[in-house]
Amino acid sequence: MKLLRILLFPFAVLYGFITSIRNFLFDKGILKSTSFDIPVIAVGNLSVGGTGKTPQIEYLIRLLSDKYKIATLSRGYKRKSEGFVLADSTSNAEILGDEPFQFYQKFPNIQVAVDANRTNGITQLLSQKIKPQIILLDDAYQHRKVKAGFYILLTSYDDLYADDFMLPTGNLRESRSGASLAKIVIVTKCPKNLSDEKQNEIWKKLKLSSSQQLYFTFIDYDDAIYGKKEKIAVNEIKNESKLLLAGIAKPTPFFDYLKNENDECLTFPDHHHFSEKDLEMIQNKAQNKKIITTEKDYVRLKDSKLISQLYYLPIKSTFINNKQNFDATILEYLDKCLRALEP
Repeated sequence: MKLLRILLFPFAVLYGFITSIRNFLFDKGILKSTSFDIPVIAVGNLSVGGTGKTPQIEYLIRLLSDKYKIATLSRGYKRKSEGFVLADSTSNAEILGDEPFQFYQKFPNIQVAVDANRTNGITQLLSQKIKPQIILLDDAYQHRKVKAGFYILLTSYDDLYADDFMLPTGNLRESRSGASLAKIVIVTKCPKNLSDEKQNEIWKKLKLSSSQQLYFTFIDYDDAIYGKKEKIAVNEIKNESKLLLAGIAKPTPFFDYLKNENDECLTFPDHHHFSEKDLEMIQNKAQNKKIITTEKDYVRLKDSKLISQLYYLPIKSTFINNKQNFDATILEYLDKCLRALEP
């Protein structure tokens, strides 16, 4: 695979050239980019693969939803519906996609919508009887047809965009120069004890401007797993023989947090739709053991035959330091925008 990626280098150069021209045309206003009056915060990355967008969106929801009317808008990757869909009691993971459905289930006081056309999605949200005050765009960093008011760029600690290259040789969806759009850059999935020295080293490597802010977060796992009817402390099941199941981009940390030498780990592709054959195979391997999966996978599996032995482990994004400064920056931006809208 590594050799193939090297051989595809000319295509990576061509792809980088095409995306750079596209971004230039949006920057100069030659291609239309729609702005909206209400605050729109876009969270995304430059690369393919998991950088922790879902826990970061959830962090923003927790920060803002008690004070403001929040809506999330996602593409709804691998959903079986089309066009604009606003989540309601009839929704499921197949209609919304796994991550939006997770938002809907966890945060009943917000609006959750999906639409591949983000301009139409925002327009539809603003036409609802109850209009959001703030829209969080999930995985929309490259969606330049909407001009967000605030961009948050995520990059994984073990896969920094500064060390990467364009597809198909690397994993970048656009040039590293695309980072200049971000007001805030967050290095995600860091070690909890990341030193100041290492943080400074990454700051220099990313070459951010003086107007950009840099933060470091780690994935914080819950101390309990949750099933349909019960909650069990992780330390109670750590040494128990169990089946660990993940259909996410980078499952190793999830497995490492829970597994012991007797556990079996099953990995599926990211956003995998589990077939009846998959479910039978999982059930046969698990026998009567507990099946522990990620929260994102749980929303796709909770209505399946596995539910009686199925549990999930929640995660959240936690700042290593300067959390108060991050919160203040977001709140100041929103306060300024919303005051400008007052009659």
